[in-house]
Order: sequence, then C-alpha cells, then structure tokens
Amino acid sequence: MESFPLNLSAVYFDPHPTSIFSPFSTPGREIDGLSHFVLAITGGIFLVVSILLVHVITRYRARPGESSEPAQVFGSLQIELSWTIIPILIIVVLFLSTARVLFSIQDAPKPTTALDVVVTGHQFWWEFQYPQYGVVTANELHLPLSTPAAPMPAFMKLSSMDVIHSFWVPELNGKTDLVPNKVNEMWIDPQKPGLYVGQCAQFCGAEHAKMLLRVYVDTPGQFQKWIAGQQKTQPELNTNGAKDTNADPGRNQPDAKLGQADFEREACFACHTVSGTTAFGRVGPNLTHLMSRETLAAGIIANNAQNLKAWIADPDTFKPGSLMPALHLSDRENAEITAYLLTLK
Repeated sequence: MESFPLNLSAVYFDPHPTSIFSPFSTPGREIDGLSHFVLAITGGIFLVVSILLVHVITRYRARPGESSEPAQVFGSLQIELSWTIIPILIIVVLFLSTARVLFSIQDAPKPTTALDVVVTGHQFWWEFQYPQYGVVTANELHLPLSTPAAPMPAFMKLSSMDVIHSFWVPELNGKTDLVPNKVNEMWIDPQKPGLYVGQCAQFCGAEHAKMLLRVYVDTPGQFQKWIAGQQKTQPELNTNGAKDTNADPGRNQPDAKLGQADFEREACFACHTVSGTTAFGRVGPNLTHLMSRETLAAGIIANNAQNLKAWIADPDTFKPGSLMPALHLSDRENAEITAYLLTLK
C-alpha cells in the first residue's frame, strides 16, 4: 500500500481577504454602516470619560504640603440627571439604529429574479442545492452578480444535518447559524465579481477550523454557463468490465473505466452521488462535477491529481477527524479511482 506522509506544502492557503470592513453586498454594507456608527458613539464615550478622568486626576490630585481632605460634595442633582438621562438616550439611539438594520435585512422583499439556494451543513463540509436548476454541489458556492439595473440576489435557506454550524462570509453578510431540524434564512446580493472566502463560525467538532467556504460571484453569462455545465450528467464508462481501448498499455496508465467499476464496487457509491451513474449516496459530497472545483476537503487543499489520490488513500492525513474513512485500497485501485474522478468535469 502506497503511503502518503503529511505534506504541509499540499495544504491550501488562500490569499483572499476576509475583512468585515470591505463589504460587497447590501446586507454587508448595512452591517458595516451600523458597526461604524456604534464604534463612533462608543469611541466618543471613551474619549469623554478619558478626558474627565485625566481632568479629575490632575485638578484634584494631592499637592506637596497638603494633608487635609478636599471639600466633600454629597449629591448633585445635575450630575445625577446627566449620568442617567444621557446613557438612556444613547441606548435608545443604538437600539433604534440596530432595529432598523435588522428589519431592513430580515424583511427585504424578494424580487422575482432572485436565486434560491438551499445550504446544508455537514461535519465538515457544505452542500449547496439550486432548486430552480436541479443542481447540487459542495463547498464552492457560485452566485450571479447582482446590480441595481439587474438585481439577482440569492435567498438562502440554511439547515444542518448533524450539529450547529454557522455560514459566514465576512465580505458579503454577517454569520447565520445552521441548526438541526430548523430552517434559517438569509440573503446576499454580491455587487462585485470575484472570489469571497469564509468558513463555519460555530464550533462543530474536531475539524471545525477546516470547514471553509468559497463563494464565486460570476457575471450572469458566466453563471448560466456554470449552471449548464453542472446540469450535465456523467456517462457510465464501464458496462462490461473491459479496459479502455484508448489507454496506452506501454505507459501503464490507470484505466478510468476500471476506476468507475472500483468506485461502484467499493463503499464510494454508497456515500457519494455521480449523476448519470449508479452512485446515489447522500452521506458525502456530490461528486458529479468534482473537477470543476478548485479545492478538496471543504477548501483546505488544491484540487489536483496528487492531492486527490492522497485524500482517497487516507483523508486523516489532511483532515484528522474527517468522517470519510480510509478504505485501504490497493495502489492499483487508488490510481484507477483517481483516474475516474479526474474525468468528472
């Protein structure tokens, strides 16, 4: 059995920012504006208190030669009214400002052009369904660009299959929890194309830190092209166990047809779905278009042949605590299954 020692260079480090102070969607901008407003008020309170504290320390400090206590003041109606009324007014302003943003986000009208997405959290990966298109994918969410002239916000229903998770992409929206047996909702209207990264923001088990999120915001044309690609099914490569006649035996290349047979003979088909084949498992991620994704294992390693082969051999090498078991395949079976999965584009 070929061994795959832990190779830190294979771990995927994403250079994209995750700043909450650079929002690119309406909910994100609403939350960002509220945070700056609260920061300005609390900063003003800190500044006033600091100035008064410095003034009292310097003005009423004990000076050389003084031994008596300063004059004592017992009660001041003006001061007591000030430190009661002013904080109440500040709290009321903060409450009303926060309520306005909450209702603005939660009660936003859903336009007819909105995209529906069902998000399901698993230990430790994400499942994304597009009911309008019959598409199911994992870990990498594709959304269309939304503009004032052509609004296409994504309205998402979020739930969990096991424990509490939390969907959080800082540049698009605040975090929303995914709770078992309950459906929470959120929406985003990304207004700049590109890649946005996030992760599960609620501790959900051993590999919580490696339950990452990638959101690709495409132009409408790119999004429709991606949808069309995801709607395609995969053909059955192996119907009679014959080897691929196009393979070059002199180069000893692994046979993708035999790889599909291995995939369907081992436990792989019981956990994963490959549309168009006999694999209809729902325990693990949908693999129908696995090679259209840039990463593996919920965003922690790049999706390439070397990492894919190592992941199949022993997922714990990259993600200790992963619920995908090592199947103890032979080197030949591993190579053939890898060759098959590389055809799922």
